[in-house]
Amino acid sequence: MGRRVARLGIALVFMMLLGAAGWVFAISWRPSDKSYAFQGVDVSERNGPIDWMTLHGTGTGADFGYIRATYGADGRDTRFAANWSDAYAADVRRGAIHEYSLCRLAVDQANNFNTVVPPVSDALPAAVSIDFTGDCSDRPERSVLIGEVKRFMTMVEAHTGKPVLLMTSKRLEAAYRLSADIPRPVWSAQDFFPPDYAARPWRMWRANDMRRVEGMEGPVNWDVVAP
Repeated sequence: MGRRVARLGIALVFMMLLGAAGWVFAISWRPSDKSYAFQGVDVSERNGPIDWMTLHGTGTGADFGYIRATYGADGRDTRFAANWSDAYAADVRRGAIHEYSLCRLAVDQANNFNTVVPPVSDALPAAVSIDFTGDCSDRPERSVLIGEVKRFMTMVEAHTGKPVLLMTSKRLEAAYRLSADIPRPVWSAQDFFPPDYAARPWRMWRANDMRRVEGMEGPVNWDVVAP
């Protein structure tokens, strides 16, 4: 009996060590620099204050930062202005994100984004993130959603002068296949393994949503650009 207990204890310790090693690997992993030379983060007010100088200047290797600016027709990220100016001061390439709501009109959402985000020539192309959310139960027809997203993009592109990146989740893409009918650069998300759920090859990949880096508290979304 004593030997069985001892063996069980050893097995439990081994499993704990294995889990801890896996966690350390997960929070520190990023794709190889040799395969993906241009890497960075995407952030929002949920990440709290960010030391952009540290984020860019250490071995972290954040070349760019995508910053949430707006969501829906009237939501505005409380840390957008600070992140936008601080990223610029730290010489980090920056782009703005809008989180799209299936419950609101595209015109109102584009007006919200265009009001908040300045049209600066050195900014990266804007991005629109589309997913199912708990605060919106609407499920528009596919043709309706495609038309609305195109309308949003037309208005934002007229404001920024650059094509908008289309970011969809795997579940949203399975339901609507937006990337098949919206000819814009694709931003896909999947931890650790390159995603293939979009109709076209991705231009940007959110590769790890639990990475820990210097200059920030808690996990951050880590992204890479296709070579």
